Amino acid sequence: MAELGSKGVTAGKIASNVQKKLTRAQEKVLQKLGKADETKDEQFEQCVQNFNKQLTEGTRLQKDLRTYLASVKAMHEASKKLTECLQEVYEPDWPGREETNKIAENNDLLWMDYHQKLVDQALLTMDTYLGQFPDIKSRIAKRGRKLVDYDSARHHYESLQTAKKKDEAKIAKAEEELIKAQKVFEEMNVDLQEELPSLWNSRVGFYVNTFQSIAGLEENFHKEMSKLNQNLNDVLVSLEKQHGSNTFTVKAQPSDNAPTKGNKSPSPPPDGSPAGTPEIKVNHEPEPASLDTPGAALPKSPSQLRKGPPVPPPPKHTPSKEIKQEHIISLFDDNFVPEISVTTPSQPGDVTEAGETKPVAVTEGANETAASDGASSSLPAVVVETFPATVNGTVEGSAPSKRSDLPPGFMFKVQAQHDYTATDSDELQLKAGDVVLVIPFENPEEQDEGWLMGVKESDWHQRKELEKCRGVFPENFTEKVQ
Repeated sequence: MAELGSKGVTAGKIASNVQKKLTRAQEKVLQKLGKADETKDEQFEQCVQNFNKQLTEGTRLQKDLRTYLASVKAMHEASKKLTECLQEVYEPDWPGREETNKIAENNDLLWMDYHQKLVDQALLTMDTYLGQFPDIKSRIAKRGRKLVDYDSARHHYESLQTAKKKDEAKIAKAEEELIKAQKVFEEMNVDLQEELPSLWNSRVGFYVNTFQSIAGLEENFHKEMSKLNQNLNDVLVSLEKQHGSNTFTVKAQPSDNAPTKGNKSPSPPPDGSPAGTPEIKVNHEPEPASLDTPGAALPKSPSQLRKGPPVPPPPKHTPSKEIKQEHIISLFDDNFVPEISVTTPSQPGDVTEAGETKPVAVTEGANETAASDGASSSLPAVVVETFPATVNGTVEGSAPSKRSDLPPGFMFKVQAQHDYTATDSDELQLKAGDVVLVIPFENPEEQDEGWLMGVKESDWHQRKELEKCRGVFPENFTEKVQ
């Protein structure tokens, strides 16, 4: 006890503080339960809300300003490293060596000055502004406690007055405590009622001064930095004039979008070909290019040739892409004799030459001409495939299909080898094993390379409505079955 007394804290004071805490806790419980009324001041509560909002905004501004200063510091270091690199690579016998060193020194000083002024005129002002909030916040909390003490004293005094057996001594003491509690509360309340609105209104001037200082400092910094950059540019121009014969030229890099031979669209048949003339496709099957060969282009999938982005198909080997060992011949063999064969098409569409589609129309005698040319020039083996021409969905030179179980213009059947998810309304949704009846395009110009028009056999047998069932699909997802 003696030790407590020497420090200004007595047992009676400790007991008094404990009693106050118990009384406040009891009063708050009664107020929450609605068994005791609570003194409220809506105007003051609004001031407290504004105070909390102002504190939140100021704290955020202080945090962002510190981040900005850290960025300025980092930029200073990066700029310093860059100028040091320039000084190292700038050879002593080049003109402007001294000017370059001076520019690097001024650059470093300018960054340091800018950072220091931001600290003095913005960050320290911000710290001073926020320094007043903790004290006011503690006073607001203390006012809340004194308000609870006042309500508790008021309720105690009212309960003694309404008691059946009145004790005048206790009533007088309770009245004295009520007056004391009211006085303490009102003194704190009046001070805060004056300070909080004043603090709230001061935020406008503070924001204006802070951002004006930052903007002005940044403006002056960039002006001075612009002068240094102009001086550096003049030095480098002088260096370029002296060593103009060794000017560095930036060469353009090859673009991935540059057109290549394999990306050309198929050319239409020559005009003036007689109607009904068989359309002959010439397929030269060269030796496959190695991936290591410069300029070798990978074949594109049908989904890359259409406008829409369908799912890339899985790899599928087709007869037109495969080169068997017996088809590989030597062009330098003295006993080489070109071989010409006429075959029926294995699948619809143009046969490609090194990835390029080239339909060629020839007249009668084309076979003999090709044979004679091949023998004289020692060309590689030529496979001549004959396709009947189609007009408006019908095959010229042959009568349209009259079978009722096949769609008009039916050409052949294919079977899906992989699932294909349609990505457009004009595409067919395929499952592995689906049989598709291939039909010609109404407008041949609308056909994209690697895509066929058809109708699923199951849909055709069920609905017999070509307009609603047909659609396009990637050729290399399927395999011809008939």
